[in-house]
Amino acid sequence: MIYTEASKLLREDDDVVYGDAGYIGIEKRDEIKNDVNKSKIDYRINCRPGAIRRDPMSIANQWAHKIESRKSSVRSKVEHVFRILKRQFGFTKVVYRGISKNLNRLFALFASANAYMLVKSGRLSSL
Repeated sequence: MIYTEASKLLREDDDVVYGDAGYIGIEKRDEIKNDVNKSKIDYRINCRPGAIRRDPMSIANQWAHKIESRKSSVRSKVEHVFRILKRQFGFTKVVYRGISKNLNRLFALFASANAYMLVKSGRLSSL
């Protein structure tokens, strides 16, 4: 049986999972169907972009576009932090320095990213 990385990313307490079009069909995979906890999860996966563009004037297509936009907006809130890590703090390539050192560096970078977002949003005047 071939296991994919997607099933390893899920936790026991997940209720809803959002994903891009690369995760289409995740609920049909054997490692998800055979696991009791993972089969109960509500998977909200975006459609492929070409599936929506067929008839832009139809009402159903406009609703589908809105639904896909809402799914993407949830994912973008999570992925925004990774953009800050890459662009503001230069974490584009991972150098293996040992698990504990890499984990410590990531914790420090995520804390810095949270502080950066607070200052940028105006909720915190300065650190």
